[in-house]
Amino acid sequence: MDEEKGAMKIKTTLILLIVFGALLAFIFLSDIKEKGKPEPADKLVDFSADDVEKIIFKTEEEAITFAKDDEGDWLITDPLEAKADKYEVDRIARDFAALEIDRMVEEEPADLKKYGIPQKEISLFFKDTEAPVKVLVGAENPLDKKFFAKREDESKIVLIGSHFKSLLEKKIFDFREKKIFQFETDEVKKIVLRSGGIQWDAAMEEEDWMLTSPVKSLAEKSQITSLLNSLSDLKAKEFVSETKKEEETAQYALDKPEHEVVLELPLENQEVTFFINKKDDKIYATTSLSSKIVEVEDSILENLSKEPEELREKEVADFYSWEAKKVLVKKGDLTVTVAKDEDNNWHFDKEDGADADKDKIESLVRKIENLEADAFIDPPLNLADFGLAVPQAKITISVKDGEDKTKDITVLVGKTVIDQVEKPEEDKETGEAEAKEEEEKVQEKKWVFVKNARFDYLFKTEAEFLEEIPQKADDWKKPEPEADEEEN
Repeated sequence: MDEEKGAMKIKTTLILLIVFGALLAFIFLSDIKEKGKPEPADKLVDFSADDVEKIIFKTEEEAITFAKDDEGDWLITDPLEAKADKYEVDRIARDFAALEIDRMVEEEPADLKKYGIPQKEISLFFKDTEAPVKVLVGAENPLDKKFFAKREDESKIVLIGSHFKSLLEKKIFDFREKKIFQFETDEVKKIVLRSGGIQWDAAMEEEDWMLTSPVKSLAEKSQITSLLNSLSDLKAKEFVSETKKEEETAQYALDKPEHEVVLELPLENQEVTFFINKKDDKIYATTSLSSKIVEVEDSILENLSKEPEELREKEVADFYSWEAKKVLVKKGDLTVTVAKDEDNNWHFDKEDGADADKDKIESLVRKIENLEADAFIDPPLNLADFGLAVPQAKITISVKDGEDKTKDITVLVGKTVIDQVEKPEEDKETGEAEAKEEEEKVQEKKWVFVKNARFDYLFKTEAEFLEEIPQKADDWKKPEPEADEEEN
């Protein structure tokens, strides 16, 4: 009995020792983890950047005052009044409202001059505080490129990070909002452009941009968007005049500029005109709603110098082939209609709903999707001259338009024409085209005139897609499986 009790005691002791050891290990590992964590940095200033309402940034050359307006945007209020660059001023507020100390230098300095203090002063005015917190920044420490600094209301000298260098060297121009002609591009409803000898007008119709002069045509949306974005994003390289005067407008030839763009903004019931001119290899700009003249980058000229023909949408039909839900083909006495089900399989649109050849149907749809104009034929025109008074084929593709709607895109196919084009001879070894021989070799190129029923003008396109049009209904019939597939 005594032996059993002794064994129990030994067993209990061992269990307690194991538990105790586990606890010690846990405490030890926890202590290591805590020691491994970086200690929070001491801060010279410890406030929230959101509470900064005003900043005075003073250098040896100038003093700039920033203040938030009622909407929380930063303005420059002194030495001039202008919009401020939100990113740059927020950076001052963010970095100096919670300014970390890199290293303590001296608790009670006898002489501030040896630290170059102050070369810069940053005064932060916080919400609900009477006096500002002022940080005095001195010279750059030659050993580690960090900056000496102190709070005006404290004696200690510290070092702050070297990354402040770019911020501390900024001038008033760097803190200004450079985009001074900004507008909402999607609110523009009309454009009138005059650029040297180039003139064109465009208007938004539903969701499309249409050229209205000198030709009526669908415009390539990306081209118009690029122009509007380039105008809205114009950045000042230099502020030439803050309050433009008549003589200054004439000085930079902005009273008779080479480039003039009128934008209609009906949602705001206003019109703005951009005046842009090149003089002495510099590009100057202003608007009818701005008091400033600025110098801008010359990249804007690329968008201003495009001919109307370059802006035209070359695609015959603007849609995505995967959105096609139904296809109707009429060719002579033949009428074929096929529809796509929820499983993306095609069926003849009849009572029996026989399976149709998915590959052939979608091949035609993709060819129509990718049809592009080699040339445009604009009114006035005689449809009969292009085989379109009685088209050789009519193709209507119903595509998804929104959640529960579809829209029809109809392409009329006219007559084909054959052109003689130069045929380069390929080098058998390299495959590269050789120089023209004395006697030019030519090949035939087949084109076809087509018309999108939506437009009055015609397209001249490559005729390869004609091979995809069925000649009889059975052409689109789903092929029977091979015999060996049936057995499997």
